[in-house]
Amino acid sequence: MSTVPPYAKKPPKKKAVGKTKPKPAPVAKPKPVAPPAQPQAPVAQAPPAPPAVYQGPFGKEQAERLLWRAGFGPAKGQAEQLASLGLQGAVSALLQPQPETLTGAAPVDRRGNAIAPQDALGHDHLWWLDRMVRGNQPLVERMTLVWHDWFATSRQGVSPQKLLTDQNQLLRRHALGSFQQLLLDVTVDPAMLIFLDGQRNTVRSPNENYARELMELFTIGAGRGYTEQDVREQARALTGFRSDFVQGVGRTNFRYDPAYHDTGTKTVFGKRGAFGWEEACRLCLEHESHPSFFVEKLWSYFVPTAPSAETSRSLQHLYKSSGYQVGPVVQAILLHPDLHQGARMVKSPVVLIAGMLRGLGRPLDTDGWVGFASAAGQQLFLPPNVAGWDEARWLDTNTFRGRWQAVSEAARPAALSTRNPAAQPKDPAELVARAIAFWGSPTISEETQATLRTFVWRALDGVSAKNRDLFAVYAENALRVLLAMSPDYQTS
Repeated sequence: MSTVPPYAKKPPKKKAVGKTKPKPAPVAKPKPVAPPAQPQAPVAQAPPAPPAVYQGPFGKEQAERLLWRAGFGPAKGQAEQLASLGLQGAVSALLQPQPETLTGAAPVDRRGNAIAPQDALGHDHLWWLDRMVRGNQPLVERMTLVWHDWFATSRQGVSPQKLLTDQNQLLRRHALGSFQQLLLDVTVDPAMLIFLDGQRNTVRSPNENYARELMELFTIGAGRGYTEQDVREQARALTGFRSDFVQGVGRTNFRYDPAYHDTGTKTVFGKRGAFGWEEACRLCLEHESHPSFFVEKLWSYFVPTAPSAETSRSLQHLYKSSGYQVGPVVQAILLHPDLHQGARMVKSPVVLIAGMLRGLGRPLDTDGWVGFASAAGQQLFLPPNVAGWDEARWLDTNTFRGRWQAVSEAARPAALSTRNPAAQPKDPAELVARAIAFWGSPTISEETQATLRTFVWRALDGVSAKNRDLFAVYAENALRVLLAMSPDYQTS
Protein backbone atom coordinates (compact mmCIF):
# COMPACT_ATOMS: atom_id res chain seq x y z
CA MET A 1 0.00 0.00 0.00
CA SER A 2 1.24 3.43 -0.87
CA THR A 3 2.42 5.51 2.08
CA VAL A 4 1.99 8.76 0.21
CA PRO A 5 -0.98 10.64 1.63
CA PRO A 6 -3.84 11.21 -0.83
CA TYR A 7 -3.50 14.99 -0.71
CA ALA A 8 0.11 14.64 -1.97
CA LYS A 9 -0.65 12.49 -5.06
CA LYS A 10 -0.73 14.02 -8.54
CA PRO A 11 -4.10 13.78 -10.38
CA PRO A 12 -4.13 11.37 -13.42
CA LYS A 13 -3.78 12.88 -16.92
CA LYS A 14 -6.94 13.17 -19.03
CA LYS A 15 -6.96 11.85 -22.67
CA ALA A 16 -7.80 14.36 -25.48
CA VAL A 17 -11.19 13.99 -27.22
CA GLY A 18 -11.20 15.02 -30.86
CA LYS A 19 -9.15 18.15 -31.52
CA THR A 20 -9.99 19.84 -28.19
CA LYS A 21 -7.00 20.43 -26.01
CA PRO A 22 -7.48 20.19 -22.28
CA LYS A 23 -7.53 23.44 -20.41
CA PRO A 24 -4.75 23.90 -17.92
CA ALA A 25 -5.82 23.55 -14.32
CA PRO A 26 -6.15 26.85 -12.50
CA VAL A 27 -3.17 27.69 -10.39
CA ALA A 28 -4.10 28.40 -6.77
CA LYS A 29 -2.80 31.70 -5.53
CA PRO A 30 -0.76 31.40 -2.38
CA LYS A 31 -2.61 32.58 0.70
CA PRO A 32 -0.98 35.37 2.63
CA VAL A 33 0.79 34.13 5.74
CA ALA A 34 -0.30 35.93 8.92
CA PRO A 35 2.57 37.36 10.95
CA PRO A 36 3.28 35.49 14.21
CA ALA A 37 1.14 36.65 17.10
CA GLN A 38 2.94 39.01 19.45
CA PRO A 39 2.93 37.91 23.09
CA GLN A 40 0.46 39.97 25.07
CA ALA A 41 1.71 41.83 28.11
CA PRO A 42 0.19 40.56 31.36
CA VAL A 43 -2.75 42.59 32.53
CA ALA A 44 -1.68 44.52 35.60
CA GLN A 45 -4.02 43.89 38.52
CA ALA A 46 -5.16 46.91 40.45
CA PRO A 47 -3.92 46.93 44.04
CA PRO A 48 -6.56 46.12 46.63
CA ALA A 49 -8.34 48.92 48.42
CA PRO A 50 -6.66 50.18 51.60
CA PRO A 51 -7.72 48.45 54.83
CA ALA A 52 -10.96 49.71 56.33
CA VAL A 53 -10.80 52.21 59.20
CA TYR A 54 -13.20 52.31 62.16
CA GLN A 55 -15.51 55.35 61.95
CA GLY A 56 -17.55 54.93 65.13
CA PRO A 57 -17.30 56.73 68.46
CA PHE A 58 -13.96 56.72 70.27
CA GLY A 59 -14.39 57.42 73.95
CA LYS A 60 -13.14 55.95 77.20
CA GLU A 61 -14.59 52.48 76.52
CA GLN A 62 -12.96 52.24 73.07
CA ALA A 63 -9.66 53.57 74.43
CA GLU A 64 -9.72 50.88 77.13
CA ARG A 65 -10.06 48.13 74.55
CA LEU A 66 -7.24 49.62 72.49
CA LEU A 67 -4.95 49.78 75.52
CA TRP A 68 -5.71 46.19 76.49
CA ARG A 69 -5.23 44.88 72.94
CA ALA A 70 -2.15 46.99 72.11
CA GLY A 71 -0.67 47.08 75.60
CA PHE A 72 -1.45 45.98 79.15
CA GLY A 73 -4.49 47.99 80.05
CA PRO A 74 -4.79 51.58 81.24
CA ALA A 75 -3.13 53.09 84.27
CA LYS A 76 -5.34 55.48 86.24
CA GLY A 77 -6.67 58.21 83.92
CA GLN A 78 -4.85 56.88 80.87
CA ALA A 79 -7.97 55.75 78.97
CA GLU A 80 -9.53 59.22 79.23
CA GLN A 81 -6.27 60.82 78.12
CA LEU A 82 -5.98 58.53 75.10
CA ALA A 83 -9.63 59.04 74.16
CA SER A 84 -9.05 62.79 73.99
CA LEU A 85 -6.63 62.23 71.08
CA GLY A 86 -9.19 60.53 68.86
CA LEU A 87 -8.58 57.16 67.22
CA GLN A 88 -5.91 58.29 64.76
CA GLY A 89 -4.08 60.27 67.41
CA ALA A 90 -4.29 57.43 69.92
CA VAL A 91 -2.84 54.88 67.50
CA SER A 92 -0.09 57.30 66.47
CA ALA A 93 0.81 57.85 70.13
CA LEU A 94 1.14 54.09 70.65
CA LEU A 95 3.23 53.64 67.51
CA GLN A 96 5.52 56.59 68.26
CA PRO A 97 5.98 56.66 72.04
CA GLN A 98 8.22 58.91 74.07
CA PRO A 99 11.71 57.66 75.04
CA GLU A 100 11.44 54.71 77.38
CA THR A 101 11.06 55.40 81.10
CA LEU A 102 10.08 53.20 84.03
CA THR A 103 7.98 55.06 86.59
CA GLY A 104 7.60 53.95 90.18
CA ALA A 105 9.32 51.61 92.61
CA ALA A 106 11.72 48.99 91.24
CA PRO A 107 10.63 45.35 91.60
CA VAL A 108 11.56 43.32 94.68
CA ASP A 109 10.94 39.78 95.88
CA ARG A 110 8.79 38.90 98.90
CA ARG A 111 11.70 39.64 101.24
CA GLY A 112 12.21 43.10 99.77
CA ASN A 113 15.40 42.18 97.93
CA ALA A 114 16.17 43.40 94.42
CA ILE A 115 15.48 40.85 91.70
CA ALA A 116 18.26 39.08 89.79
CA PRO A 117 16.85 38.38 86.30
CA GLN A 118 20.00 36.74 84.93
CA ASP A 119 20.55 34.43 87.88
CA ALA A 120 17.55 33.68 90.11
CA LEU A 121 14.94 31.21 88.86
CA GLY A 122 11.78 33.05 87.80
CA HIS A 123 13.27 36.51 88.20
CA ASP A 124 13.48 36.82 84.42
CA HIS A 125 9.67 36.73 84.49
CA LEU A 126 9.55 39.47 87.15
CA TRP A 127 12.02 41.62 85.22
CA TRP A 128 9.84 41.60 82.12
CA LEU A 129 6.54 41.88 83.98
CA ASP A 130 7.93 45.00 85.66
CA ARG A 131 8.55 46.60 82.25
CA MET A 132 4.94 45.89 81.31
CA VAL A 133 3.69 47.49 84.52
CA ARG A 134 5.95 50.54 84.84
CA GLY A 135 6.91 51.22 81.22
CA ASN A 136 5.60 54.01 79.00
CA GLN A 137 5.82 52.08 75.70
CA PRO A 138 2.90 49.64 75.92
CA LEU A 139 2.73 48.73 72.22
CA VAL A 140 6.48 48.13 71.99
CA GLU A 141 6.28 45.86 75.03
CA ARG A 142 3.19 44.10 73.68
CA MET A 143 4.92 43.45 70.36
CA THR A 144 7.91 42.06 72.26
CA LEU A 145 5.48 39.59 73.83
CA VAL A 146 4.08 38.79 70.37
CA TRP A 147 7.57 37.97 69.04
CA HIS A 148 8.36 35.93 72.15
CA ASP A 149 5.37 33.74 71.30
CA TRP A 150 6.09 33.78 67.54
CA PHE A 151 9.77 32.79 67.96
CA ALA A 152 9.12 30.84 71.15
CA THR A 153 12.32 30.06 73.05
CA SER A 154 12.35 28.49 76.51
CA ARG A 155 14.90 28.44 79.30
CA GLN A 156 14.30 24.72 79.43
CA GLY A 157 17.33 23.82 77.37
CA VAL A 158 18.89 27.30 77.17
CA SER A 159 21.56 28.47 79.57
CA PRO A 160 22.86 30.77 80.88
CA GLN A 161 19.65 32.67 81.61
CA LYS A 162 21.24 35.87 80.32
CA LEU A 163 20.91 34.56 76.76
CA LEU A 164 17.13 34.77 77.04
CA THR A 165 17.05 38.29 78.48
CA ASP A 166 19.46 39.30 75.69
CA GLN A 167 17.12 37.76 73.14
CA ASN A 168 14.26 39.66 74.75
CA GLN A 169 16.09 42.92 74.16
CA LEU A 170 16.61 41.91 70.53
CA LEU A 171 12.86 41.33 70.09
CA ARG A 172 12.17 44.70 71.69
CA ARG A 173 14.55 46.52 69.34
CA HIS A 174 12.69 45.07 66.34
CA ALA A 175 9.21 45.40 67.86
CA LEU A 176 7.72 47.50 65.05
CA GLY A 177 10.54 47.48 62.52
CA SER A 178 11.56 45.20 59.66
CA PHE A 179 10.38 41.60 59.91
CA GLN A 180 13.13 40.65 57.48
CA GLN A 181 15.83 42.00 59.80
CA LEU A 182 14.10 40.47 62.82
CA LEU A 183 14.12 37.06 61.13
CA LEU A 184 17.80 37.36 60.24
CA ASP A 185 18.76 38.39 63.77
CA VAL A 186 16.65 35.69 65.44
CA THR A 187 18.20 33.06 63.19
CA VAL A 188 21.69 33.79 64.53
CA ASP A 189 20.60 34.67 68.07
CA PRO A 190 22.50 32.50 70.61
CA ALA A 191 19.37 31.48 72.55
CA MET A 192 17.70 30.32 69.32
CA LEU A 193 20.87 28.57 68.10
CA ILE A 194 20.82 26.52 71.30
CA PHE A 195 17.07 25.95 71.51
CA LEU A 196 16.62 24.65 67.95
CA ASP A 197 20.08 23.13 67.55
CA GLY A 198 21.40 25.62 65.02
CA GLN A 199 24.86 25.34 66.57
CA ARG A 200 24.78 21.57 65.99
CA ASN A 201 23.86 21.83 62.31
CA THR A 202 27.02 21.09 60.34
CA VAL A 203 27.98 19.89 56.87
CA ARG A 204 28.87 16.48 58.30
CA SER A 205 25.83 16.18 60.55
CA PRO A 206 22.87 18.25 59.33
CA ASN A 207 20.15 19.08 61.88
CA GLU A 208 16.71 20.00 60.52
CA ASN A 209 15.11 21.51 63.63
CA TYR A 210 15.50 25.20 62.84
CA ALA A 211 14.93 24.71 59.10
CA ARG A 212 11.59 23.05 59.81
CA GLU A 213 10.35 25.67 62.27
CA LEU A 214 11.65 28.49 60.08
CA MET A 215 9.09 27.47 57.48
CA GLU A 216 6.33 25.87 59.57
CA LEU A 217 6.04 28.35 62.43
CA PHE A 218 7.94 31.49 61.50
CA THR A 219 7.31 32.34 57.83
CA ILE A 220 5.10 30.03 55.71
CA GLY A 221 2.89 27.72 57.76
CA ALA A 222 2.46 23.95 57.78
CA GLY A 223 1.21 22.43 54.54
CA ARG A 224 1.41 25.70 52.62
CA GLY A 225 3.85 25.01 49.81
CA TYR A 226 7.05 23.35 50.97
CA THR A 227 8.20 19.74 51.10
CA GLU A 228 10.36 17.53 53.29
CA GLN A 229 13.04 17.90 50.64
CA ASP A 230 12.88 21.67 51.11
CA VAL A 231 13.39 21.14 54.85
CA ARG A 232 16.51 19.06 54.21
CA GLU A 233 17.90 21.54 51.70
CA GLN A 234 17.21 24.49 54.00
CA ALA A 235 19.02 22.69 56.80
CA ARG A 236 22.07 22.45 54.55
CA ALA A 237 21.85 26.19 53.83
CA LEU A 238 21.73 26.94 57.57
CA THR A 239 24.88 25.02 58.48
CA GLY A 240 28.00 26.67 59.89
CA PHE A 241 27.24 27.99 63.38
CA ARG A 242 29.30 26.98 66.40
CA SER A 243 29.76 27.81 70.08
CA ASP A 244 32.00 26.80 72.95
CA PHE A 245 31.07 25.30 76.29
CA VAL A 246 32.67 26.69 79.44
CA GLN A 247 32.20 24.79 82.67
CA GLY A 248 30.17 26.83 85.15
CA VAL A 249 29.22 29.37 82.48
CA GLY A 250 27.49 27.44 79.73
CA ARG A 251 27.54 28.10 76.01
CA THR A 252 29.54 31.09 74.83
CA ASN A 253 31.49 32.45 71.84
CA PHE A 254 28.75 31.93 69.26
CA ARG A 255 30.07 32.39 65.73
CA TYR A 256 29.76 31.39 62.09
CA ASP A 257 32.53 29.07 60.90
CA PRO A 258 32.73 28.59 57.11
CA ALA A 259 34.52 25.28 57.62
CA TYR A 260 31.28 23.84 59.09
CA HIS A 261 29.07 25.14 56.27
CA ASP A 262 27.79 23.06 53.37
CA THR A 263 28.94 24.97 50.29
CA GLY A 264 27.22 22.69 47.78
CA THR A 265 24.28 23.52 45.55
CA LYS A 266 20.86 23.32 47.19
CA THR A 267 17.40 23.27 45.66
CA VAL A 268 14.81 25.13 47.73
CA PHE A 269 11.28 25.82 46.48
CA GLY A 270 12.49 24.81 43.01
CA LYS A 271 15.34 27.34 43.01
CA ARG A 272 18.98 26.23 42.81
CA GLY A 273 22.01 27.90 44.32
CA ALA A 274 24.84 27.64 46.81
CA PHE A 275 22.53 29.10 49.45
CA GLY A 276 23.69 30.15 52.92
CA TRP A 277 21.75 31.09 56.04
CA GLU A 278 20.81 34.57 54.80
CA GLU A 279 19.45 33.15 51.53
CA ALA A 280 17.50 30.58 53.53
CA CYS A 281 15.66 33.42 55.26
CA ARG A 282 15.22 35.43 52.06
CA LEU A 283 13.74 32.47 50.19
CA CYS A 284 11.12 32.06 52.91
CA LEU A 285 10.13 35.73 52.77
CA GLU A 286 9.85 35.55 48.96
CA HIS A 287 7.67 32.43 49.11
CA GLU A 288 4.16 33.09 47.80
CA SER A 289 2.58 31.86 51.05
CA HIS A 290 4.56 34.12 53.37
CA PRO A 291 2.54 37.39 53.16
CA SER A 292 -0.77 35.72 53.99
CA PHE A 293 0.85 33.70 56.79
CA PHE A 294 2.43 36.80 58.29
CA VAL A 295 -0.68 38.97 58.07
CA GLU A 296 -3.12 36.41 59.45
CA LYS A 297 -0.84 35.31 62.29
CA LEU A 298 -0.10 38.90 63.32
CA TRP A 299 -3.82 39.75 63.11
CA SER A 300 -4.64 36.90 65.52
CA TYR A 301 -2.70 38.60 68.33
CA PHE A 302 -5.04 41.61 68.20
CA VAL A 303 -8.39 40.33 66.91
CA PRO A 304 -9.94 36.98 67.96
CA THR A 305 -11.74 36.37 64.63
CA ALA A 306 -10.03 35.78 61.28
CA PRO A 307 -9.81 38.68 58.82
CA SER A 308 -11.99 38.66 55.72
CA ALA A 309 -10.35 37.72 52.43
CA GLU A 310 -10.52 41.37 51.34
CA THR A 311 -8.89 42.58 54.56
CA SER A 312 -6.18 39.95 54.30
CA ARG A 313 -5.37 40.96 50.71
CA SER A 314 -5.16 44.64 51.58
CA LEU A 315 -2.88 43.97 54.56
CA GLN A 316 -0.67 41.68 52.48
CA HIS A 317 -0.30 44.42 49.86
CA LEU A 318 0.58 46.90 52.59
CA TYR A 319 3.16 44.51 54.05
CA LYS A 320 4.85 43.76 50.72
CA SER A 321 4.81 47.34 49.45
CA SER A 322 6.42 48.54 52.69
CA GLY A 323 9.31 46.12 52.31
CA TYR A 324 8.29 43.69 55.09
CA GLN A 325 7.75 46.44 57.68
CA VAL A 326 5.74 45.50 60.76
CA GLY A 327 4.62 48.97 61.90
CA PRO A 328 2.31 49.81 58.97
CA VAL A 329 0.48 46.48 59.32
CA VAL A 330 0.05 46.89 63.08
CA GLN A 331 -1.24 50.41 62.54
CA ALA A 332 -3.83 49.18 60.02
CA ILE A 333 -4.97 46.45 62.41
CA LEU A 334 -5.35 48.88 65.32
CA LEU A 335 -7.47 51.17 63.13
CA HIS A 336 -9.62 48.38 61.67
CA PRO A 337 -13.34 48.15 62.52
CA ASP A 338 -13.00 44.47 63.47
CA LEU A 339 -10.82 45.40 66.45
CA HIS A 340 -13.24 48.01 67.76
CA GLN A 341 -16.60 46.44 66.86
CA GLY A 342 -15.83 42.73 66.87
CA ALA A 343 -15.97 40.02 69.50
CA ARG A 344 -14.28 40.41 72.86
CA MET A 345 -10.88 38.79 73.38
CA VAL A 346 -9.69 36.83 76.43
CA LYS A 347 -6.72 38.47 78.14
CA SER A 348 -3.69 36.23 78.50
CA PRO A 349 -2.56 35.65 82.13
CA VAL A 350 0.44 37.97 81.83
CA VAL A 351 -1.62 40.73 80.20
CA LEU A 352 -4.27 40.37 82.92
CA ILE A 353 -1.77 40.53 85.79
CA ALA A 354 0.16 43.46 84.33
CA GLY A 355 -3.10 45.30 83.69
CA MET A 356 -4.39 44.77 87.22
CA LEU A 357 -1.17 46.13 88.70
CA ARG A 358 -1.23 49.11 86.33
CA GLY A 359 -4.84 49.90 87.24
CA LEU A 360 -4.06 49.66 90.96
CA GLY A 361 -0.78 51.54 90.71
CA ARG A 362 0.89 48.67 92.56
CA PRO A 363 4.55 47.88 91.90
CA LEU A 364 5.99 44.38 91.93
CA ASP A 365 6.49 43.79 95.63
CA THR A 366 6.48 39.99 95.64
CA ASP A 367 7.90 37.19 93.53
CA GLY A 368 4.61 35.35 93.94
CA TRP A 369 3.54 36.64 90.53
CA VAL A 370 5.70 33.98 88.91
CA GLY A 371 3.67 31.18 90.48
CA PHE A 372 0.32 32.87 89.84
CA ALA A 373 1.12 33.41 86.16
CA SER A 374 2.37 29.85 85.81
CA ALA A 375 -0.78 28.46 87.44
CA ALA A 376 -2.87 30.54 85.03
CA GLY A 377 -0.93 29.07 82.08
CA GLN A 378 1.69 31.62 81.02
CA GLN A 379 5.14 31.98 82.55
CA LEU A 380 7.42 34.26 80.56
CA PHE A 381 10.56 32.68 79.06
CA LEU A 382 8.92 29.28 79.55
CA PRO A 383 6.48 28.65 76.66
CA PRO A 384 5.21 25.05 76.51
CA ASN A 385 6.89 24.32 73.17
CA VAL A 386 8.35 25.93 70.06
CA ALA A 387 4.82 26.73 68.82
CA GLY A 388 4.29 29.07 71.78
CA TRP A 389 1.22 29.21 74.01
CA ASP A 390 -2.14 27.72 73.08
CA GLU A 391 -4.61 30.56 73.52
CA ALA A 392 -7.49 28.09 73.62
CA ARG A 393 -6.18 27.11 77.08
CA TRP A 394 -6.40 30.58 78.60
CA LEU A 395 -9.71 29.74 80.25
CA ASP A 396 -10.25 26.17 81.35
CA THR A 397 -10.93 24.36 84.63
CA ASN A 398 -7.21 24.22 85.43
CA THR A 399 -5.99 27.70 84.53
CA PHE A 400 -9.09 29.49 85.87
CA ARG A 401 -7.92 28.76 89.42
CA GLY A 402 -4.62 30.50 88.72
CA ARG A 403 -6.50 33.59 87.55
CA TRP A 404 -8.55 33.61 90.74
CA GLN A 405 -5.37 33.41 92.83
CA ALA A 406 -3.78 36.28 90.87
CA VAL A 407 -6.86 38.50 91.28
CA SER A 408 -7.05 37.72 95.00
CA GLU A 409 -3.37 38.60 95.48
CA ALA A 410 -3.75 41.84 93.53
CA ALA A 411 -6.60 42.95 95.81
CA ARG A 412 -5.19 41.55 99.09
CA PRO A 413 -2.95 44.44 100.31
CA ALA A 414 -5.84 46.93 100.07
CA ALA A 415 -8.46 44.66 101.67
CA LEU A 416 -10.91 46.54 103.89
CA SER A 417 -10.45 46.09 107.63
CA THR A 418 -13.21 44.88 109.94
CA ARG A 419 -12.03 47.10 112.80
CA ASN A 420 -14.66 49.77 112.11
CA PRO A 421 -17.42 48.00 110.19
CA ALA A 422 -20.08 50.54 111.13
CA ALA A 423 -18.59 53.00 108.65
CA GLN A 424 -19.14 50.59 105.77
CA PRO A 425 -21.90 51.46 103.22
CA LYS A 426 -24.70 48.94 102.95
CA ASP A 427 -26.35 49.97 99.68
CA PRO A 428 -25.66 47.38 96.94
CA ALA A 429 -25.34 49.98 94.17
CA GLU A 430 -22.87 52.03 96.20
CA LEU A 431 -20.79 48.99 97.07
CA VAL A 432 -20.61 47.91 93.42
CA ALA A 433 -19.59 51.44 92.37
CA ARG A 434 -16.82 51.42 95.00
CA ALA A 435 -15.54 48.06 93.73
CA ILE A 436 -15.39 49.41 90.16
CA ALA A 437 -13.49 52.48 91.34
CA PHE A 438 -11.03 50.22 93.16
CA TRP A 439 -9.82 48.77 89.82
CA GLY A 440 -9.39 52.20 88.20
CA SER A 441 -13.01 52.58 87.02
CA PRO A 442 -13.01 50.18 84.03
CA THR A 443 -16.12 50.02 81.87
CA ILE A 444 -18.41 47.33 83.33
CA SER A 445 -21.66 46.36 81.63
CA GLU A 446 -25.00 46.99 83.30
CA GLU A 447 -25.69 43.26 83.20
CA THR A 448 -22.57 42.51 85.26
CA GLN A 449 -23.30 45.35 87.66
CA ALA A 450 -26.84 44.05 88.19
CA THR A 451 -25.50 40.57 88.95
CA LEU A 452 -23.08 42.01 91.50
CA ARG A 453 -25.81 44.09 93.13
CA THR A 454 -27.88 40.95 93.47
CA PHE A 455 -24.91 39.23 95.12
CA VAL A 456 -24.68 42.04 97.72
CA TRP A 457 -28.39 41.98 98.38
CA ARG A 458 -28.32 38.23 98.98
CA ALA A 459 -25.19 38.48 101.11
CA LEU A 460 -26.82 41.01 103.44
CA ASP A 461 -30.40 39.74 103.31
CA GLY A 462 -31.47 38.15 106.56
CA VAL A 463 -28.27 39.06 108.38
CA SER A 464 -28.92 40.35 111.90
CA ALA A 465 -28.43 44.03 112.61
CA LYS A 466 -25.50 43.10 114.85
CA ASN A 467 -23.59 41.42 111.96
CA ARG A 468 -24.82 43.52 109.04
CA ASP A 469 -21.94 46.03 109.27
CA LEU A 470 -19.37 43.22 109.33
CA PHE A 471 -20.97 41.39 106.42
CA ALA A 472 -20.96 44.60 104.36
CA VAL A 473 -17.16 44.72 104.71
CA TYR A 474 -16.91 41.09 103.64
CA ALA A 475 -19.23 41.82 100.70
CA GLU A 476 -17.12 44.69 99.36
CA ASN A 477 -13.88 42.71 99.61
CA ALA A 478 -15.59 39.86 97.77
CA LEU A 479 -17.01 42.27 95.18
CA ARG A 480 -13.52 43.40 94.19
CA VAL A 481 -12.48 39.85 93.37
CA LEU A 482 -15.77 38.93 91.69
CA LEU A 483 -15.65 42.04 89.51
CA ALA A 484 -12.12 41.32 88.30
CA MET A 485 -13.12 37.71 87.58
CA SER A 486 -16.17 38.79 85.57
CA PRO A 487 -16.29 38.33 81.78
CA ASP A 488 -16.15 42.12 81.41
CA TYR A 489 -12.74 42.32 83.09
CA GLN A 490 -11.27 39.03 81.90
CA THR A 491 -11.87 40.03 78.27
CA SER A 492 -11.42 43.20 76.26
